[in-house]
Amino acid sequence: MKIRAYVVTGGLMLALFPLWGLAAAEVAIDNAYMKAYRVHESFDGTREFLEAAIGERGIKINNISHIGKMLDRTAQAVGTSNRVYVQAKAVEFCSAVVSREMMEADANNIVFCPYIIYVYELAAKPGEVYIGYRKPVGPGDKASLDKLAKVTELLEAIIGDVVE
Repeated sequence: MKIRAYVVTGGLMLALFPLWGLAAAEVAIDNAYMKAYRVHESFDGTREFLEAAIGERGIKINNISHIGKMLDRTAQAVGTSNRVYVQAKAVEFCSAVVSREMMEADANNIVFCPYIIYVYELAAKPGEVYIGYRKPVGPGDKASLDKLAKVTELLEAIIGDVVE
């Protein structure tokens, strides 16, 4: 178990609490375009650990997309009653260092920014929760591919903190 202490200027302790990864997870999807892990934890717990893991790296979350709510809200308008998720959110963020390196290697790599890690619980299988990401893959020279690999390493490290 890792212990995290958050302090404010002047040494005053703001919070001290344990932060540990969720129970074991297994790779559920791993193809050319995406990778997802099935976790043995609640949706809310997984999402909270994800947000903490991103923030611990000094990375600011740009946006949280409420995908599940949007699908529920628009179901009738598009003529369906099928519910896809109990809950589904996409967490968007960028690393100034990794993003700059990736785009300096190939300016076209802008398409991979922001990075997105999603968490969802299937409506067809309540309690089945996944955390995953879209793989930053593409054409490019060796320098570009090496920097895209660093993006993958960052995404895997963040998820690793969540599911360790």
